Amino acid sequence: MVGKFITTDTPIHDATLNVLAHLPTASLDAVVDDGVWAKLADADFMRIATLLAQKSYDEGGCPIGGLIIDNLSRKIIGKGHNTLVQEDHPYNHGETSAIRDAGRADFSRCTIFTTLSPCDVCAALIYMRQFSRVVVGDITNAVGNEDMLRDKGVMVDILEDTHTIALYKKYRTEKPELDLEDWKGKAAL
Repeated sequence: MVGKFITTDTPIHDATLNVLAHLPTASLDAVVDDGVWAKLADADFMRIATLLAQKSYDEGGCPIGGLIIDNLSRKIIGKGHNTLVQEDHPYNHGETSAIRDAGRADFSRCTIFTTLSPCDVCAALIYMRQFSRVVVGDITNAVGNEDMLRDKGVMVDILEDTHTIALYKKYRTEKPELDLEDWKGKAAL
């Protein structure tokens, strides 16, 4: 039997987090020792979400990434990035993409990490699927639904990430029309 590629002895740095970001979620159990997940802090999970946002940006899309972990095991169960442009998909945001990747899970035992303050649709999905917690990586470029999520019983933590903030600011400057379309639809243009 072949051992796991990422073990508890593997240093946690950008290269390791990049592998976790880009491997299919279904492949993670075959590659990652269970003990690795306990080593990852919220900042590491946010970094993975930011790497997913970078993937979207590199593909010509909106740089928003999402990641879902099981609160008990801390394993990644879903991840994704915004594909408004790439798939011509008007509501496949980072959060919705991660939720779709996770499938039919009990999200009340999960935390969702999102690189940007959730839009109305994503915020509604987060509380409707009963996530226990959301961690937001950027409220500098956009803010809006954190109080509503708290009112619905979702724990909201803000983890402003400098990489995430800089990436979205760059995108917003380069492609303001796509930013507006992502938030409000083509009718807003």
